Amino acid sequence: MKQFSGFPPRMQFTPLPNLFFSHLLPQISDIVELKITLHIFWTLYPKKGYPRFTTYRELLDSKSLLTSLGEGKPEEVLRNGLKMATKRGTILHLALDRDGVVEDIYFLNNDYNRQTVSKIQNGELSLSGFKTEGPARIETALPDIFTLYEQNIGMLTPMIGDELRDAERLYPETWIKDAIKEAVMANKRNWRYIARILERWSTEGKTNGTYRRDSAQKTSPDKYIAGKYGHMVRR
Repeated sequence: MKQFSGFPPRMQFTPLPNLFFSHLLPQISDIVELKITLHIFWTLYPKKGYPRFTTYRELLDSKSLLTSLGEGKPEEVLRNGLKMATKRGTILHLALDRDGVVEDIYFLNNDYNRQTVSKIQNGELSLSGFKTEGPARIETALPDIFTLYEQNIGMLTPMIGDELRDAERLYPETWIKDAIKEAVMANKRNWRYIARILERWSTEGKTNGTYRRDSAQKTSPDKYIAGKYGHMVRR
């Protein structure tokens, strides 16, 4: 293996969201998914115009990407990596018609692109060279609590990440998401306010939730007395 000679004094950069390092990177265990994800960021950043997307064909034509993916059929390896990234919610997948052939296109999963894909799906927006016959096929995922927090409350610092992970062990995920939404509606965009909402629901009850993370399991509300948030839920 030839040793890398180092980075030059002047070079171009591809920015990555902080959330990629704080939340996505710790979750990605498959090296193919990681390489494809990073390559998509690199591919999308220099693009101009509206909207920004990449296609399966464009990715398949990238020699640097295919070389990095290692052994196996390039088409199969690439497809599997894209499916993993789509399932994780990193990218949005849309299948459109181009000259009678289905073309898979991919967007970065952010609020702007979710609106864009929705407009394409509803026929409100068309992409040059593509057409939609009937409802477009779209694969997406609802944002998890970490993404929802950073999109609506603020930067996800390591300390806030720990708070969210602790809360995730204590409360149902739907409670945390609803608490974030209530904080946004009240214009109280901070974790302390969200924690107080969860405390209130745990002591007074929540109309559309229970103390159980799984309705098939019977769990006492006293489980929330233990752990880091015990002082918040004691009656």
